[in-house]
Amino acid sequence: MSMSTAPVSAEQPSAESVIDERQPTVGHLLRSRIAQSPARIAYSFPSGIAWDELTWAQLGERVWALAAGLIDLGVRHEDRVALASSTRIEWALADYAVLASGAATTTIYPTSISDDVGYIVDDSGCRVVIAEDAGQVAKLREVREIIPGVEHVVVIDPEGVETGDWVISLADVEERGAARLAEEPGVVDERIDATGPEDLACIIYTSGTTGRPKGVRLVHSTWTYQGAAIRAMGLLDEDDVQYLWLPLAHVFAKVLLIVSLDIGLHTAIDGRVEKIVDNLAVVRPTFMAAAPRIFEKVYGSVSLGMAAEGGAKAKIFSWASGVGRQYSRARSEERPVGALLKLQHAVADRLVFAKIRERFGGRVRFFISGSAALNTDVAHWFNGAGLPILEGYGLTENAAAATVARPDAHRVGTVGQPMPRTEVQIAEDGEVLLRGPHTMRGYHGNPEATAEVLTEDGWFHTGDIGEFDERGNLSITDRKKDLFKTSNGKYVAPSLIEAKFKGICPYVGQLLVHGEGRQYVTALVTLDEEALRPWAEANGLRGAGYTEVVSSLQAQEMVQSYIDELNEGLNPHEQIKKFHILGRDLTVEDGELTPSLKLRRKVVATKFQSDIDRLYPGA
Repeated sequence: MSMSTAPVSAEQPSAESVIDERQPTVGHLLRSRIAQSPARIAYSFPSGIAWDELTWAQLGERVWALAAGLIDLGVRHEDRVALASSTRIEWALADYAVLASGAATTTIYPTSISDDVGYIVDDSGCRVVIAEDAGQVAKLREVREIIPGVEHVVVIDPEGVETGDWVISLADVEERGAARLAEEPGVVDERIDATGPEDLACIIYTSGTTGRPKGVRLVHSTWTYQGAAIRAMGLLDEDDVQYLWLPLAHVFAKVLLIVSLDIGLHTAIDGRVEKIVDNLAVVRPTFMAAAPRIFEKVYGSVSLGMAAEGGAKAKIFSWASGVGRQYSRARSEERPVGALLKLQHAVADRLVFAKIRERFGGRVRFFISGSAALNTDVAHWFNGAGLPILEGYGLTENAAAATVARPDAHRVGTVGQPMPRTEVQIAEDGEVLLRGPHTMRGYHGNPEATAEVLTEDGWFHTGDIGEFDERGNLSITDRKKDLFKTSNGKYVAPSLIEAKFKGICPYVGQLLVHGEGRQYVTALVTLDEEALRPWAEANGLRGAGYTEVVSSLQAQEMVQSYIDELNEGLNPHEQIKKFHILGRDLTVEDGELTPSLKLRRKVVATKFQSDIDRLYPGA
């Protein structure tokens, strides 16, 4: 089943023409944007206690100097330059510079352990690594013997770093580039003009849930397509303000860099997760993208805060939340919103939702959620509050975006319709297949793995199970490999159950649903330490450590009550019969979550196998 785009008005260029007329490479796109919007704000970023700004012209000056500096270091066409840093303005500048120099970016999560860093740098064949600080440089020194191809390490924050022949500062590279431009003003433009749409733009390593990550090869036309397609959909324009905090090593965030470049909108960039809520009030964005866990945590935080207030405030919040969900469901299902519900929603908006929107800056038109399933109750709450969350779908292998919900035709629980010129089919076994200009050109140095997922005629096998509704919206029900069958022969989709529970229980950290070949379904549960602290104090556990709290009878009863609520909405064969609360939350550092916070099911199940076995006595 493939989907077509809706017709456009005669006054607007068609989506096809927008895509056909796009710039050939990211470097060309950058040069065009600077020429079109030299004085408009491109980026704002924290500088001490305030925020600084760069216009597109100012950004261009810095990018050209950095690109020339990389060229001066010996970076050649399609050479790989790794970026190991948190989300910050220098990441964006360096990425643009790498692409303008004709080279390709290899992204590395700053949380990656040195062994993984060494593997990615070596496997991708990097000649230069741009590292954030002393901690990232230390990882590279630790694995230097296995990355002999790295000629230079460029450090963004040189404090505490011994520089020399191998390590130089980003400021030094920029100075070298400025000097090179003074001698050869056209050196960067020549590289841009010599780069074509099918040339390599980046290698992004999938943070796979098992085994070594695979390097996804994405060419320039992949990225220019993404920018043009999103612009053609009319979701955003140059007056929008984006708040970007997502890790730029992730393909989702990389797309957002390209969108800001193609459309020319203003991006406020700051990767400090703990600053998200504070920054929203300062930046006052019109949109922001995030993973579902962020929305779940925000909802949980607001709900718990109101519950702690007690009295009339808590009752009004609870009433307003219920009204908001009813209102959202009616609109999502295209049912008439009755006069009484309209009136109730208007009152709820005035008493509760308007204050919540103001807390987020007062200008948010929508949020964008991707990378995992979003709990529908959480989605309806945000939608009812006038903060709609548009879900999108895609993978690293197709540069993140394949489908996205439209604000004017949004059905909660779906990931929207295919983007212009993206084809989506559902195979006989329910697997989602994708084809389009954004599809990868293969896994780096791994033709066998490429052949397993990419057909000769361009169809990519996603490994996800999905279906279309009557409006053409796609729903993703689970990962093909994650579906399991109980001993009774019934299939269970664990990720859907896990997403539902995260919307019900405000204290949950992670949930792993288990039951392959077993007679019933069980779960491993972790609790969020930050959310749990006030609950512990209110339940006679003040001063107790995390392990003591989660192993208490009170915690067991609390989780059981939420499990009971979850089970009410599940089929009998899906219901969780037993659970165990782990003594700690799962972490990226311990290898239990991917850097994008996805659960590594097999790792967790193996590590805590004895806890799972105890849930099946006599098995």
